[in-house]
Amino acid sequence: MTQPRPDLVGMEMWGGVELEKTIVNSILNMGYESPSEIQVESIPWQLNGRDVVAQAVTGSGKTAAFGIPMCNIVDPKSQDVQGLVLVPTRELAQQVQRELSLIGRDRGVGVVAVYGGEPIAKQIRALQKGMSIVVGTPGRLKDLMNRRILDLGYVRFAVLDEADEMLDIGFADDMEFILKRTPSTRQTSLFSATIPGFIRGLIRRYLDDPRWIQLVSHSNGIETVAEVDQIFYDVASQDKADGILEILDDVNDDSQVLIFRKMQVGVDRLAKGLAGEGFAIKGLHGGMSQSERNRVMDSFRDGSLKMLVATNLAARGLDIPAISHVINYDMPENIEEYVHRIGRTARMGKRGTAVSFIGEWDFELHEQIVAKIGEDKMIRRKFSFY
Repeated sequence: MTQPRPDLVGMEMWGGVELEKTIVNSILNMGYESPSEIQVESIPWQLNGRDVVAQAVTGSGKTAAFGIPMCNIVDPKSQDVQGLVLVPTRELAQQVQRELSLIGRDRGVGVVAVYGGEPIAKQIRALQKGMSIVVGTPGRLKDLMNRRILDLGYVRFAVLDEADEMLDIGFADDMEFILKRTPSTRQTSLFSATIPGFIRGLIRRYLDDPRWIQLVSHSNGIETVAEVDQIFYDVASQDKADGILEILDDVNDDSQVLIFRKMQVGVDRLAKGLAGEGFAIKGLHGGMSQSERNRVMDSFRDGSLKMLVATNLAARGLDIPAISHVINYDMPENIEEYVHRIGRTARMGKRGTAVSFIGEWDFELHEQIVAKIGEDKMIRRKFSFY
């Protein structure tokens, strides 16, 4: 494992908090000149050893909000796993691992991501080298623990990232199994866009007098990013194919577009249809092999692929600031999922556009969104063929 550079050892101020100079060097190189609101509110408490519950909209900079204190706290010279991050999906595990690796790079902090869909042997070899931080999905983490490969008995700092999503996917029992096998003295942070009943129970059982940080509307309990223009079209199911062409024809060539469909077969059909119309587009869903998913994700992340159509599950964890448009070709199941989807654009203060197709069966959800978010945030438009 690389050792910290001698010229970077020491303490330095960043955004009003004192950090290892190696950490400050890394985050400045990443472009974090000053902390975001969630970082300002949560980092000092975590550095002081306090448990934190942070409720904030997606795209607020939460990975660095827990990654900076975690990389600052762990001992890179130890071979024990001291930092643990639970995430709902493979893609989010990869994204968090990348960001934490960059934050802790100059301090010599090793970070490994473990998740299903790829050979476990490679992840076992990485763990056996001695990693300070493990980022993983609950299912793969539990598997490695049952194999006696992963020992969480020395964890000092645990994070539940997108806790509500882990609950939605069905990881409730696995989350508790894992937390019960970490030291009761650990420090714990929980980040979630919403705080449903089970999450509140989890907080009561596993967090010690946490500091609550709520960067959402207190009246509605949910809030979308202000920088997103939310546009709605009433459209019959048979006319959606014409509607998407009209939308995409107005999008600049250098824009990145993320389109949501409900089913895997819908992803494949839409990607094939739009490719036939001359658009450079790929599909992304759980039915693809991990290597295929990685290739598509990498090309979308580096900007060589401008359009992606995906299911909800596949798109979780996409943290790509360049995404300018999110299109709900199929509406989500609930308001919380709507907020997660449109939060894929307008990352870190940039402006973005969210377009939603309201079909015959979507009026009830649409009314709920209007009631929760407000009529003033809705931009209603009509297609030229109506």
